[in-house]
Amino acid sequence: MVNLGDIRRQYTQGRLDEQTAAADPMTQFHAWFEQYRGTNPLEPTIMTVASVDAEGQPWQRILLLKAYDENGFVFFTNYDSNKGLHFAANAHASLHFFWINLERQVQVQGLVEKISRAEAEAYFHSRPRESQLGAWASAQSRPLADRATLEAKFAEVSEQYAGQDVPLPDYWGGYRLKPARMEFWQGGEHRLHDRLEYSMAAGEWKKQRLNP
Repeated sequence: MVNLGDIRRQYTQGRLDEQTAAADPMTQFHAWFEQYRGTNPLEPTIMTVASVDAEGQPWQRILLLKAYDENGFVFFTNYDSNKGLHFAANAHASLHFFWINLERQVQVQGLVEKISRAEAEAYFHSRPRESQLGAWASAQSRPLADRATLEAKFAEVSEQYAGQDVPLPDYWGGYRLKPARMEFWQGGEHRLHDRLEYSMAAGEWKKQRLNP
């Protein structure tokens, strides 16, 4: 066993108070996200997305958040990928944001739903052309013989759509996670972290502090 117990640090950068935090979690998220962006992180929209398969096994992967508003959080993927198949059978999902330079975390639980094809079209065609072609070249999550096979498929679709717009594949689009619960975590000295939970009840957000 590799013992990592000696690797530790104190979290002292800030506090999170339930009396001054926003009444709406999306307002609080926006404030924190803008503060995080202000630190010029390498990849400001990075997040973990969790789904659950048919056997009840949780899966996680890193994606990029592409939009958010009062209706939820939007990200894009291949609908035939592992996560797409999971969401088709079980719409419950979770997001996790970890902003270590501010000693903060945000977790979000709720249900996912597909966004409209018009929204997916708009985003798809805003991507670099090579990324659009990559969506056609990759049967995401399916077995692949070798790297050369993938590169040959990319060359094939590049030639197929040469001189024309790349169409949006039927199997590619976006999801919106509508939150039912959100938790904000601010690291605290001596592991006395601040945890603030927002939960939806009867159409309104309830806010409460949790033990660390």
